[in-house]
Amino acid sequence: MQFSILTLRRRPLQLALSLALCGAALAAAPAAMAAEKPAAASSAKTAVLPGDDFFDYVNGAWLSSTEIPADRSNWGVSAVLVEDSNARIVKLIEGIRADSGGDAKKVADFYASALDQAGIDAKGLAPLQPLLDSIAKIKDKAALTRALGASLRADVDPLNSTDFSTENIFGLWIAQGLTDPQRNRAYLLQGGLGMPDRAYYLEQTPAMSALRGKYLAHIIATLRLAGVDDADNRAARVFELEYKIAVAHASREDSADVQKANNTWYQADFARKAPGMDWKLLFQGAGLNQQNTFTVWHPGAISGIAALVGHESLDAWKDFLRFHTINHAHDMLPQALSEQHFDFYGRTLRGTPQQPLRWKRSLAAVNDAMPDALGKLYVERYFPAQAKARLQDMVTRIVDAFHSRIDQLDWMAPTTKREAHAKLKSLYVGVGYPDHWRNYAKLDVVRGDALGNMLRAEALHTQQQLAKLNQPVDRTEWAMPAQLVNAVNLPMQNAMNFPAAILQAPYFDLEGSDAMNYGGIGATIGHEISHSFDDQGAQFDSKGRLRDWWTKGDSAHFQKASAALAAQYSAYKPFPDLALNGQQTLSENLADLAGVAASYDAYRASLKGKPVAADADQQFFIGYAMSWREKSRDAALRQAILTDGHSPDKYRTATVRNLDAWYKAFDVQPGQGLYLAPAERVKVW
Repeated sequence: MQFSILTLRRRPLQLALSLALCGAALAAAPAAMAAEKPAAASSAKTAVLPGDDFFDYVNGAWLSSTEIPADRSNWGVSAVLVEDSNARIVKLIEGIRADSGGDAKKVADFYASALDQAGIDAKGLAPLQPLLDSIAKIKDKAALTRALGASLRADVDPLNSTDFSTENIFGLWIAQGLTDPQRNRAYLLQGGLGMPDRAYYLEQTPAMSALRGKYLAHIIATLRLAGVDDADNRAARVFELEYKIAVAHASREDSADVQKANNTWYQADFARKAPGMDWKLLFQGAGLNQQNTFTVWHPGAISGIAALVGHESLDAWKDFLRFHTINHAHDMLPQALSEQHFDFYGRTLRGTPQQPLRWKRSLAAVNDAMPDALGKLYVERYFPAQAKARLQDMVTRIVDAFHSRIDQLDWMAPTTKREAHAKLKSLYVGVGYPDHWRNYAKLDVVRGDALGNMLRAEALHTQQQLAKLNQPVDRTEWAMPAQLVNAVNLPMQNAMNFPAAILQAPYFDLEGSDAMNYGGIGATIGHEISHSFDDQGAQFDSKGRLRDWWTKGDSAHFQKASAALAAQYSAYKPFPDLALNGQQTLSENLADLAGVAASYDAYRASLKGKPVAADADQQFFIGYAMSWREKSRDAALRQAILTDGHSPDKYRTATVRNLDAWYKAFDVQPGQGLYLAPAERVKVW
């Protein structure tokens, strides 16, 4: 599974991380950014009025002086922290003694194996050959179905990801039931695409047509490099099959609608509702044959893909498996295959000129395989107890601010308020690291077997996820490792994770001012809390049950305010031919607005009895704008606008235009670019 360390507060996550996306060596300007503690005058680009472009006012000097590293599609605050964290983690790995045992030795051996490109090249395709041979031996649709089931890998979290284009035929997620929070359920989602979204296959624009041609060329090149004969015809079959899968896929908007996802199918239902394949064989292959009930997130896609298994040729499906097996394993195969993979997914899709260095990709592989083993090493060395204590105090204050804001709402009914307060009171907030670390005792790591190590780690993770089907629901289970620069709200668990790696300057600085910290990490904390009450989180009650706990009047008001915010963001047009989709990014825009507002309240409340600096409010909002400091290549930005549930960082900063306090802090006047009349400022919470 390809994981991404691009942050959830910044980008959707595929329940994973990829330090492979880290930048090159830090340039002087971005390196300084990590520890920056600016005053308003020194941090701002004074040639731009804050009321015209607040993002540029705060970050303009940095934007004009900073180049995106050649191996990055974007660069900014989180990328710098990722880079710093990478450097720390590699030193930890390199410091592991040769006679160490347990997880430490496994980490060191896994990293050394992945790092040894010469050894990988010397083995050629031999480590992959058993997988290719097993595909070649598929003689009928029954064997194909077993193979498709065996290829499923957990996780695809639909509540925290807009990426349903997993290369596996279906996405698999194990979590508590939507309406039964006491039991874990198996979720099936659409999959089978090698490009980011169905739009890449179906949209009839010159840009998308060009990308389709380049993707077909990538399939051809990959098969040729792997020594597969008749690569052109086989690639054409793969692409045509993926096109048909894309036609069956649900739209991005439908995928985000959890009400459309609440479909309980019993194992006996699949043959009737999704004919075309032997579901018993698929479940046997996937290790799900003992599971009687499933939640089918994308019923139309599941039915459509099953039909394709039934009537598309066996040869097409075998070519599909060949290509995706090779494509998935690219980084543990000879360098030519790795470079080919990057050429399409890095250069073509995201506009990144240079492939990350081998050590970064090797570190990504270790994080993929043993995230908690590395997280434990990281926390022991780099996350002091006082940092956790101060963050927990901030969390308490921001939760209190939400309680106060709920009390002050004149549009919310008492019954709705009671449940909103109950959600806040039962909220689990994990700070720094999980209460329980994952166990890797059953992971067999063999030094020198890079591909085998990767495949065994994936298999163990899927086994551990499937084992949850027979275990009690754990609301404190983390979705992120401690070394991830990220944060997340888990609405079904009514829980949040704030990994240790994001708890660094400029988001959070133990030596920094409260104003900057509340503007930075405080707004992120508020953002994640507010997800409990946005258009997604508000559908879940205090126990994580999918339940409508709003009155009709409350829902109508919320939808009206949400529509106004969606319209505000749809008016932003980063390119002449491409605007933001305010509905697609609504959840994150709501969370940004509510989060910074609640954090501001918490900050002001924390000042009671303390001397207040004259520029305190300016510092708060500057801290917020600095936390979104980032620049992207055009290709990456276009892809994000089309597929991401988050708005580009420039426009996330612009949500301050809805806060009265920002106008007062910077004397923003009518006629300035971001000015909104008081009646036009969106207020939700």
